[in-house]
Amino acid sequence: MFKVRKAVFPVAGLGTRFLPATKTVPKEMLPIVDRPLIQYAVDEAIEAGCDTLVFVTNRYKHAVADYFDKAYELEQKLEKSGKTELLAMIRDVLPADVRAVFVTQAEALGLGHAVMCAEPVVGNEPFAVLLPDDLIWNNRLGSTGRGALGQMVDIAHRDRSSVIAVQDVPREQTGSYGIVDVNGVTDNPADIRGMVEKPHPEVAPSTRAVVGRYVLSPRIFELLHQTRPGKGGEIQLTDAIAALLGEERVQAYEFEGRRFDCGSRVGLVEATIQFALDHDDLAGPVRAYLEQALAEPRR
Repeated sequence: MFKVRKAVFPVAGLGTRFLPATKTVPKEMLPIVDRPLIQYAVDEAIEAGCDTLVFVTNRYKHAVADYFDKAYELEQKLEKSGKTELLAMIRDVLPADVRAVFVTQAEALGLGHAVMCAEPVVGNEPFAVLLPDDLIWNNRLGSTGRGALGQMVDIAHRDRSSVIAVQDVPREQTGSYGIVDVNGVTDNPADIRGMVEKPHPEVAPSTRAVVGRYVLSPRIFELLHQTRPGKGGEIQLTDAIAALLGEERVQAYEFEGRRFDCGSRVGLVEATIQFALDHDDLAGPVRAYLEQALAEPRR
């Protein structure tokens, strides 16, 4: 059975695009309204049925682990003050039946290497990989409300295959992504027959770009061990997936929902605005401020 219970979160990056803030605060802990970025990815994994969350971090990042740990002193103060809503909020960052496991990536040797670090915890079973930088919002009118990973897990379970999230991008942007070559250009999901890393627009096999959600067969671990390091000594996950294509079915899926690239400053701002507009108590004031700010002449 292709059941996905474990999710891997590579969070060892240094977040240099957000310096100086990320000198002391991991980028995954930057807030989107009132919750850190990592919480949205965690909630998506839990909604998809994952009960073991594997965080691949570096030896300097204690804030992520601290966030998912119990805060005894804070909880005691809130309990004594009768602030039950706030107490429930900090206790519910992880449900009681979900465990968090932290493993260390000693060197920054690429996404493929980060996934390899999770192998002792994942073992020989299918698993998910979520890149928290890609925040996927699925709350539009008429949508299923199912998170992107949940949609992918349903397909993986049905078809007993690996599934990779893709998004259609303008052709001039293909050089910034891994691009898939698929059978059936209008099919969704579609069987992948090849992958090209950051191709020039004129030679890109499609405009379907790989984004930060994967459901993978455990065979990927053996292929990662066989993958030769590339530029900078890094082991690329896309290289191992390309090898997996020769052995197993891998599908590309255009998910329902909107992706925010929170690895960029503008993406983080866009996500903050969108999620503020999605809050019942914030939507009115935020919308009013935006209308006022946009009406004012630029300085």
